[in-house]
Amino acid sequence: MFAGLVSGIGWLLLFALLASDLRGLVWWLVLSGGLAWLAALALAQYGDRGVAVGVTFAAGAGWTLAGGLVALYWSVTGEFPLW
Repeated sequence: MFAGLVSGIGWLLLFALLASDLRGLVWWLVLSGGLAWLAALALAQYGDRGVAVGVTFAAGAGWTLAGGLVALYWSVTGEFPLW
């Protein structure tokens, strides 16, 4: 599980580094989290289920972080940052 968690965090971090603003960060995290979920589904079906759990945990944590940042920005500025 720890290997999946570390690799999932690294995967999300690599995509997050491509962003230049909050909007880009959220969309990159959504994309990379979705790809991580697809990889975790394949791992759960054909590979190591423990690694799949770690990857999905990292993806869920990344999506939670992105949602929290959007909610914080929206509550402070009053404008929705994703459109």
